[in-house]
Amino acid sequence: MFDQILQIILSNKEWLFSGIGVVIIGLILGVFFKKKTGSSQIIKSGDSSNNVQAGRDINIGDDRK
Repeated sequence: MFDQILQIILSNKEWLFSGIGVVIIGLILGVFFKKKTGSSQIIKSGDSSNNVQAGRDINIGDDRK
């Protein structure tokens, strides 16, 4: 099995490392190593509670303008 894969790579090395080969390899690797997108923040609150959730900085009661 490994010998067959190695033989295919060696016989097609010019095509494989040309522009189109790099694009195809990049797309295949991109599928496997894709980062999760979207917000994953979850907030749970009880009765009569005030909750603040921010993805970055938050200033509460700050007099600076």
